[in-house]
Amino acid sequence: MVSLKATVVRPETLPTGLYRAPPVDIGIGCLRLKPAHGDYPGLRRMCGGRPSEGVPVTVDGGVTGQTPGGDGVVAHEVWRRFGAVEALRGVNFTAAYGEVTGMVGPNGAGKTTLFLVLATLLAHDSGQVWVGGFDPAHHAGAVRDQMGWVPDAFGFYDNLTAREYLTFAGAAYGLGRAAKDRAEELIGVARLKEFSDQPVHVLSRGQKQRLGFVRALVHSPRVLLLDEPAAGLDPYSRVELRALVRQLASDGAAVVVSSHVLSDLEQMADRVVFFDRGVTVGERRIDDAVRVSGPRVWRVWALNAADLVAALDRHGYVHTPPTALGVDVELDSDVAAAGLIAGLVHDGVQVVSCAPLTSTLEATYLQLTGEQA
Repeated sequence: MVSLKATVVRPETLPTGLYRAPPVDIGIGCLRLKPAHGDYPGLRRMCGGRPSEGVPVTVDGGVTGQTPGGDGVVAHEVWRRFGAVEALRGVNFTAAYGEVTGMVGPNGAGKTTLFLVLATLLAHDSGQVWVGGFDPAHHAGAVRDQMGWVPDAFGFYDNLTAREYLTFAGAAYGLGRAAKDRAEELIGVARLKEFSDQPVHVLSRGQKQRLGFVRALVHSPRVLLLDEPAAGLDPYSRVELRALVRQLASDGAAVVVSSHVLSDLEQMADRVVFFDRGVTVGERRIDDAVRVSGPRVWRVWALNAADLVAALDRHGYVHTPPTALGVDVELDSDVAAAGLIAGLVHDGVQVVSCAPLTSTLEATYLQLTGEQA
């Protein structure tokens, strides 16, 4: 799997003629680089070591404190307005190192706006934000050094090959001669070896999605921001994505994932924060969500529909008319579902399946947003 070990870039490893001015020591053995032909923000990167968790780091003459609580991402009472529209209205959010934190909410809830603030691409109006211990508004370079960003829509240099695209990204992050080796490693992770010398524009949407994802890993970030990373992926690639995200978190990264595919989040997130209309309306750990899910509709299917309906009526269950898919029954809990199955089997009903129509995560989300209505 992909290593999150930091790479310290030394002056002697940089391509000759690419950079001007001596490197500036910022206190953690890293370099601040400037292109030889103009000042291009996309190429201005800090490269090398990562600030240790909880250790103050000097940047540009100022000292930043550690992230409150030692988390990879912290947002406290964050507001962002676009004219009269309040996209973020006092959002509170944290994402711990070593965990996958999910963001769930309807379109317009403010998730992408918060992502843009965390990714240094949008200034917030008020509140406090830390990413890897740094304030994105004042130390964008330090944040970008240790943050990987996967937006919901990628922009590519279509005339570059996949290998060239990743090598260029590595060079932009100051990997020097190591950029080519890193590109080869990530091409393998993305399963794009047979397309590595093809122009990016010939890749399918799913292949571009995989390429964009591994591009975010090129500098071994400690914080990953993933906005709808499974969009356009085939089922096999989605399984791989979930495994890779879990591995990155196990290796110590703080991973933030926004997705409308709640079944994916249930399988890869440790904790989920729920958003609605610009505010955080609640949060749950995945194992807790199972216990607080509340009433849900369960679909029961038996070999003989008439026997099933007769047994449900006999025990006083309110249900829908039978269809080829089964009979729907609202139950208060998993314990109630287990009791229903036991009762049906005791009555001689040949039950084939009994499953909720909504996941525990979806049920929790509907509960929380309903409370805000």
